[in-house]
Amino acid sequence: MDTCIINTPLGYTQITGDINGIAAITILDSKEETTKIIPESLKDCATQLNEYFEGLRKTFHLKLNPHGTDFQLKVWNQLQNVPFGKTISYLDLSKQLGDAKAIRAVANANGKNPLWIVIPCHRIIGSDGNLTGYAGGLHRKQWLLQHESPYKQQSLF
Repeated sequence: MDTCIINTPLGYTQITGDINGIAAITILDSKEETTKIIPESLKDCATQLNEYFEGLRKTFHLKLNPHGTDFQLKVWNQLQNVPFGKTISYLDLSKQLGDAKAIRAVANANGKNPLWIVIPCHRIIGSDGNLTGYAGGLHRKQWLLQHESPYKQQSLF
């Protein structure tokens, strides 16, 4: 597996993958040295992530290769249908997958998503509209949702 580290507005991010696709995109909680020469298999991913953070990209076009159970893969696949700038609840996601009672299993699979941002688990919120659970921290989830929002908060000063 090839690996690289890029710097993003939310911290250092590790990308892992190979010719079979991107297997993981992980936000790191420590300061890391960025990769000087990005492996060919990861260049497109690094470019698309940078475009996303620059506000130039709303969708990703990458070959993905996440590893998980059949159920997790099903949830992660469904997450990719939540459009940029939109949110849905865990309950809505469970219903879309055909079983409203599977909400805990769906939330668990959502939390194990190995492809930060590209599979947009940050777009899933609580039924009451609150931000709940996010492996990268709720401050990052809030930042991502604000970044994608068509309604930008203006500074008063």
